[in-house]
Amino acid sequence: MGKVEEQAAIQTVHAAIDAGVTFIDTAEMYMSSESTLGKALKGKRDSVFLASKLSGDHSREHIREAIENSLSQLATDHLDLYQIHSPKPQWPIAETMAELVKLQDEGKIRYLGVSNFKSDATAEAMQFGHIQSSQPHFSMLFRAAETDPLPFCLENGIGVMVYSPIGRGLLTGKYGSEHRFSSDDSRSTHPSLTEEVRNSAAEISRRLTPFARDNGYTMAQLAIAWTLANPAVTSAICGAKTPDQAIENARAGQWQLSDSELAEIEEQIKGLSPGV
Repeated sequence: MGKVEEQAAIQTVHAAIDAGVTFIDTAEMYMSSESTLGKALKGKRDSVFLASKLSGDHSREHIREAIENSLSQLATDHLDLYQIHSPKPQWPIAETMAELVKLQDEGKIRYLGVSNFKSDATAEAMQFGHIQSSQPHFSMLFRAAETDPLPFCLENGIGVMVYSPIGRGLLTGKYGSEHRFSSDDSRSTHPSLTEEVRNSAAEISRRLTPFARDNGYTMAQLAIAWTLANPAVTSAICGAKTPDQAIENARAGQWQLSDSELAEIEEQIKGLSPGV
């Protein structure tokens, strides 16, 4: 979402940890993320639960290459959580899971999870190994996960770490519906950020910013707290470009929305969640 210098990224990670963040998620496909995190976590590795994802193909050869590369880039001898980034039916899930279970047995992975999996795909993976977590897309803008897979995860004791709880920044209130992102920002061409979604984000922010401010929080913090209020959600994965943003995100975890507050929010945003 735009260029971030490595040192600024490292300072942002340190600020997040100092603010109480204990879970960090990355993936092999996130450009230089793993190598930057490896530098940022020097001397701090044991203070976080570190997760990465298998993003490429699911062949045995690539799985082995991917995990070794992730471990090397992250400067660690194990990952606390390793997730399948998305379903890839061209590779049988039984074979993919078998290879991941071997990596568990070798001590390179502690737990296994899935990302962007619906309940049926998760259930299939569960036949071949223990699935500890799920990582769906979920926010006030994109609510499809409320139907699937959140109820399934809650019923089956699967931890949920939602991604993009701030709607890729659109729910911060900083961007009007007419805003256009720069060419080096992936949001400029992201297929999910349609004009309808951008308009909805701007309207949600307009309606709820006063509510957040009256409670001593920002709109971004409200967006994060709202996802955390779902009983199926374990944690929210929040991106940050600066230390101040990391600290702001972390503070959202202090806001536990009441049932009456959630009802009030729901009334305000009814019909404004077009994303899937």
